[in-house]
Amino acid sequence: MTSRDDAGAEAPRGRRAVLAAFLALPAGAASAQEVFSPAQRDAVMAILRDALRRDPSILRDALAALEESEAAERVAAQRRALAAEADALFRDPADPFKGNPRGDVTLVEFFDVRCGYCRAFHPTVAELLRRDRGVRVVLKDIPILGPNSVLAARALLAAQRQNRYEALYDALLRLRTDTPEPVIQAEARRVGLDWERLRRDMDDAAVTRRIEANLTLARRLGITGTPTTVVGDAIVVGAVDLAELERLVRAARASRD
Repeated sequence: MTSRDDAGAEAPRGRRAVLAAFLALPAGAASAQEVFSPAQRDAVMAILRDALRRDPSILRDALAALEESEAAERVAAQRRALAAEADALFRDPADPFKGNPRGDVTLVEFFDVRCGYCRAFHPTVAELLRRDRGVRVVLKDIPILGPNSVLAARALLAAQRQNRYEALYDALLRLRTDTPEPVIQAEARRVGLDWERLRRDMDDAAVTRRIEANLTLARRLGITGTPTTVVGDAIVVGAVDLAELERLVRAARASRD
């Protein structure tokens, strides 16, 4: 048997449920009209108006529930995209990498050499590799910050042909200046690259295709900024600290057990 207090409590909950259900309908008035008859819609609207007049917090709660549902769907969509793109992400033999080539955890970093946050993140990733010998870091150049970013990405991918990608990557990520061609040339020579060969290779069509493939992959995964790191089934935006990076690696390992 329901007491008066219980009944009073049930009414707001009922109104909240109606409102949540109404807000969860597909967007647009036409959708509501397809679900309800005109009489039913009028009845629902009357309930909603009465509920909101009695307790305006219902709307806040219903919107919060809707946002939570949408966030869960975004995560699910993200995981589906990661599964679909797993080979391009983790297993492309052409990709440059740092760390253990046979590591049990692969971390994929999308970066732009000119991105200040990528430069701040660089020593964090280096420290992770120093501490954890079981990690492999795949590097995906996505030059999104202008012509000098594209120039630097071309130089890095060309440097891979001389087996000096990592050396030039470390040099450029440690810079506190922009990366016009004279700066790239100076850093390339400093780390032992043949500049004349590098400059020719930078304009190779294969280098252009590699950059375009990285940008396409980023778009498919919904990646719009740098640095963005993929670890296991997580996509992490921004320069996270070492503790968070280690937590993500542990989670990736645990998911494989």
